[in-house]
Amino acid sequence: PSTGCEVAVKKITKNSLQGIRDFAAEVESLGQLRHKNLVNLQGWCKKKNNLIIVYDYIPNGSLDSLIFNPRGNIFLTWERRFNIFKGIAEGLLYLHEEYQQVVIHRDVKSSNVLIDSDMNARLSDFGLARLHDHHGEISHTTGVVGTIGYIAPELARTGKASTATDVFAYGVLLLEVACGKRPIGSGNFILVDWVTECCQMGRLLDVVDPKLGSEFDVEEMELVLKLGLLCSYHKPEARPSMRQVVRYLNGDDLLPVFDGWGTNVESQGEYRLSTRCMEVTSNGTSTSIGAGVSFNSINIGR
Repeated sequence: PSTGCEVAVKKITKNSLQGIRDFAAEVESLGQLRHKNLVNLQGWCKKKNNLIIVYDYIPNGSLDSLIFNPRGNIFLTWERRFNIFKGIAEGLLYLHEEYQQVVIHRDVKSSNVLIDSDMNARLSDFGLARLHDHHGEISHTTGVVGTIGYIAPELARTGKASTATDVFAYGVLLLEVACGKRPIGSGNFILVDWVTECCQMGRLLDVVDPKLGSEFDVEEMELVLKLGLLCSYHKPEARPSMRQVVRYLNGDDLLPVFDGWGTNVESQGEYRLSTRCMEVTSNGTSTSIGAGVSFNSINIGR
């Protein structure tokens, strides 16, 4: 019987073996997940030659479209953006630590974040997600998957996804939404490197999305930009966990004090290595971004 609720429907053709695999992965991943910052799976079925997944309907579309192709009278103020950052972080924390298994999303990006009627973030698209037992070894994937601009150097190099590779993508997303610029662009533009260079020169706030004008909290903006660089650091073991990220955003902990902010020889080499290892697949899903930030892990000052 009809419930009168609007839903979103995703249709996958059974003629595509990869489509069937993605369908199975998405149903497995989403089936029991329940969190206010995730798009909930309502059900699935097979109809003729199609596999169909039914989700919550999220009316305001993707974060990507609201930043780069806004429509109507919806404008993402800084207050809304900061709240969205918190929501995505809380959703990823649930996936990484609070669900019965570790869920690695593997495709965190602005177009996979949907914005509901209350302007809250809802992480979507679990077609690439993988589940692992807590404290168990995370197995290697069969190849580099993800989206151009969000793939961590070690993932491009080894094909091994982890919670740290999700954190890397989250860091890139922070910078993308705060700056209003895509992760990579023409003329070899790399967002992470540009933000790093501006920070080096003492001009960090020059990177802020011009659409915001001066309508933002300076302390929050600096926190988000520095956190974005920390999350997208080239060494995975140096990145914070999503639990730490949530604490930083909530003001419960202070960010580490960064030593330098310059792109050092090691991080440049890591970036060059990751780009050599990068292979753009048939579905256009792989590249990597290097970040050049060195820091001392001590909690003094923000």
